[in-house]
Amino acid sequence: MFTLTRLFRRTPDDFAALDLGSNSFHMVIARKENGELRLLDRLREPVRLGFGLDQHGQISLDAQRRALDCLARFGERLIAFPSGSVRCVGTRTLRMATKSEDFLAAAEQALGHPIEVITGSEEARLIYEGVAHSLAGQDGTRLVADIGGGSTELIIGQQFDIAYKESLNMGCVAVTRDFFPDGKVTSGRVQKALLACAQETDPILRALKRHGWKHEVGASGTIKTAHRVCVANGWAQPGITLKGLQEICARYEQHGQVEGLKLDGLSADRDPVFLGGVIVLRTLFETLGLKSMEASQGALREGLLFDLVGRYDDRDIREQSVQRLSERFHVDSEQAERVARTATDLVQQVDEDWELNLEEAKRYLGWASWLLEVGLDIAHDNFHKHSAYICEHSDLAGFSMQEQQILAFLVLAQRRKFPAKTYRSRKSETGALDKSIQRLAVLLRLAVILHRARAEHTEPPIKLRVGPGKKEITLYLDQGWLAQQPLVAADLATEIDHLKAINLTLTVQPN
Repeated sequence: MFTLTRLFRRTPDDFAALDLGSNSFHMVIARKENGELRLLDRLREPVRLGFGLDQHGQISLDAQRRALDCLARFGERLIAFPSGSVRCVGTRTLRMATKSEDFLAAAEQALGHPIEVITGSEEARLIYEGVAHSLAGQDGTRLVADIGGGSTELIIGQQFDIAYKESLNMGCVAVTRDFFPDGKVTSGRVQKALLACAQETDPILRALKRHGWKHEVGASGTIKTAHRVCVANGWAQPGITLKGLQEICARYEQHGQVEGLKLDGLSADRDPVFLGGVIVLRTLFETLGLKSMEASQGALREGLLFDLVGRYDDRDIREQSVQRLSERFHVDSEQAERVARTATDLVQQVDEDWELNLEEAKRYLGWASWLLEVGLDIAHDNFHKHSAYICEHSDLAGFSMQEQQILAFLVLAQRRKFPAKTYRSRKSETGALDKSIQRLAVLLRLAVILHRARAEHTEPPIKLRVGPGKKEITLYLDQGWLAQQPLVAADLATEIDHLKAINLTLTVQPN
């Protein structure tokens, strides 16, 4: 489950990245040597998780079983990998799944490492990073397309910089499931699928064409397979062409079935979803006027690897995302720094007693401190609620959906009554997840109160102690200073009542 687990601070020798897609689960393992990543292993299994998603968003038991069996096998390969050296993300199907907490908890147990669910925007960013590293010598603007099982990502960028990105709700599994549910193929069904994909693509065509591009690059199993099929059958010159894609569709219409078409270059495990992927790819060619497309070896999992290694090399893009959001909403940087400094001081005093991971706790408290007041640009009244909404729903590069939910909860809990509904995500049997984040919120609330005056050098030395039962905390303050801070004193008195709601006793004593 996602917890504030202890990050492996010494840079690991080996890293692993897993992409839990709607069609296949992928894992790639690499070793960092002389500043470069050297591939050690690749694993892929066609789990078809997207086929198990029903109309209510629930994943079937059969699909869950396939996924858990696969993750258990992957977990055996990762058994010696320390915490923090593995990053595993779920994409479209897991984004759409409802009532999936028990399944995700079981999946994490089978794998032995946390699983993050990422947004479509974050998926697009990571895909582009994987492609950019694999085509580092390519000059000029490129359009990158990745056709997954449940979604298709389109990104325009140059070198390592992204100019535009979008995630569309169409993929090889989704198209196959929605338009060929009984496995039968007709010209009419193919045309309906093409039209539906064109409708999905239409709203972003103007933005894509406005940016423009020089190269077209594909980064998915569908596109790699389409390239192999086109080359093997003489339909490529030299990359994928529209003529080749049209020919593939015509062959399926003649065959009359989704599966069983014998095409040179088409593997058995790709066979059940290939037509759906080709329809999506053909739509992109037709709507964007593409002439050809080359296939890239880099994709989401490679992007994950580089992103994970960057966190150990002081290139954590999450820091940049927080800074940009705070600047966008004109946050008082001096106040944010004061709160962050005090919150960090407090957590360093209680991390062992409260069983907190110090490095992770400091990171979350720092991020939250800089985002506490982003809601002030909307309205002063209930600004903490506006801030929480912005934190949860903004496009924060590098953050998973769970991480943004944690940030949103910390920001929401900064003032007034403690939120009745605490953050819950794949809660452990012991409730450790809720408790750790709840405790961070308490520390953040105290830091905010102590900087009520919003002035530099106003707080005296502060001591915070945790009682033996972990449900009592004592804040030691200079009484002379407190007497000169009537608003702080009033807020602390109110806070004593607020914390009773979460069964925590706060006492203020002279230092």
